[in-house]
Amino acid sequence: MSPSIQLLKDRYLKNIKENPDLYIGIELEFPIVHTKGQPTDIEVSKDLLRFLVDALSLEVEKVDQEGNPIQLVEPMSQDRILFEVSYTTLEFAFGRAQNIQEIEGRFQAYMKVIQEKLGEKNHAIQGWGIHPNWNQNDNRPVAYPRYQMLMDYLSMGSHQESAHLHDFPQYGAFICGSQVQLDVSTDNYLRVINAFTQIEAAKAYLFANSEFSGADWDTQISRDIFWEDSMHGIYPENVGVNSKLFQNEDDFFDYLDHSAIFTAERDGETYYFSPIQARDYLATDEIPAYTLNGKETLLVPLEKDFQTHRSYQFQDLTTRGTVEFRSVCTQPLDRTFASAAFHLGLLVNLDKLEAYLETAPFFESFGRDYKSLRRQFSKKHLTDEETAGIVQFSKDLLAIAEQGLEMRGQSETTYLEPLKEELDV
Repeated sequence: MSPSIQLLKDRYLKNIKENPDLYIGIELEFPIVHTKGQPTDIEVSKDLLRFLVDALSLEVEKVDQEGNPIQLVEPMSQDRILFEVSYTTLEFAFGRAQNIQEIEGRFQAYMKVIQEKLGEKNHAIQGWGIHPNWNQNDNRPVAYPRYQMLMDYLSMGSHQESAHLHDFPQYGAFICGSQVQLDVSTDNYLRVINAFTQIEAAKAYLFANSEFSGADWDTQISRDIFWEDSMHGIYPENVGVNSKLFQNEDDFFDYLDHSAIFTAERDGETYYFSPIQARDYLATDEIPAYTLNGKETLLVPLEKDFQTHRSYQFQDLTTRGTVEFRSVCTQPLDRTFASAAFHLGLLVNLDKLEAYLETAPFFESFGRDYKSLRRQFSKKHLTDEETAGIVQFSKDLLAIAEQGLEMRGQSETTYLEPLKEELDV
């Protein structure tokens, strides 16, 4: 086994249990929007986090370089409220819970206080996958090394002559997603990744919410293009829909070995550099790298650099023994938890899901290129044949998810109602 694959296995397999309890982790990113169409006032954003410390009895976990709180934690639940990349995006990262209602209850309590406070200054949290005022806002990163590094790294795209990259390296400041993490086992994690790879077309149809006004892209999910046609997507294995289903663990880690390493730390300083595939990283003698103030230096690759490796596939194996599903746009506020319920129900009903996917009529009609199916079914206009096919596929998946939630017996099926209404079930 190559050293890089061994390091990746050590990182991603160490916390997967044979028979874990099923917990739910949800991360929600929302734009902070000026309700009168003006740019978001980032002083209003910063003031909000200062206010929440006392208003919600939170503790300050991280501050920016000016001492402003940028990440707060609720000690009991371990919920976190933070800025994600920019001061115009607020993220809720909930501590793990046993059912969706637990998380929704806490979310609603936070939102009541937050919306009231923001409303005093004509601002509000809104349910969009892209900030509606992205082109007016101050899109600078939060004054914190990780976010500054990410923005600087994405800006390297303007110097990549061979790559076909978009012209919006600041996109991290204004795209918003809805992620769910679910516990997986040593036996089922690959099955979960493979099954959910096959349903990305339906998820594109059900959850698209990031149409972009700044470019002529025929998609309702601009976040896909932002990721894939940026520095993150120089190596296609690093982002998006997996290009294949995995035969076994070695096959999966060989794929992960093609994902990218682009940052490292030395003596407390953060560096970034052109992406290098994990498999080539340790064999590289020296890497031209940059500090956050733009100073160039040469780094010698170290094994410890794998400890900060992360890829951005839509079905992402995490270091916490979970799979993170990360292809969904932030949803309208009245259907915030529909995506989590959909994923949870399908995971619980995995046997039924796999059996259905083997013979699903949708694939007979449209083929099994899962990457291109996602793009095809996120287009702004579908043909009658495409609409009929994707609606039936989505209805079938929804029925499997609903059955899975019923098996749990936690009254979570109500979260699927907005999807059922949309599909006229």
